[in-house]
Amino acid sequence: MNPSDVDDEAMESMVADALERLPEPFRERLGSVAIVIEDEADPAQLASVGARGLFGLYQGIPRTRLSADAAATPSKITIFRGPIVRASPDPDALADLVAETVYHEIAHHFGISDERLHELQGGGR
Repeated sequence: MNPSDVDDEAMESMVADALERLPEPFRERLGSVAIVIEDEADPAQLASVGARGLFGLYQGIPRTRLSADAAATPSKITIFRGPIVRASPDPDALADLVAETVYHEIAHHFGISDERLHELQGGGR
């Protein structure tokens, strides 16, 4: 698929669908996490996690690290349209990858590391 074939409205709809399928206890604890869609990760975003490419990125302080006296800091999840669309052979695969990416980044918000996610997914992705 070509990224220009998937407009903002279509991506936003897929992200919204993924969020609607999230169990309520998690949805209500997302609080003020901003979820944005960008075309590509910039060099600083890639460098922040030592990656060559990203489907998504969580930026913020995971809920497990917040303390009672900590000032609230905004958290942000960025979904990168270009890499996700290019990795998806068809619309169904695209919707699945968007949902998987949204859930992956939400897991980081709840303090789950990439290593733990890999374990939870049975060692494979």
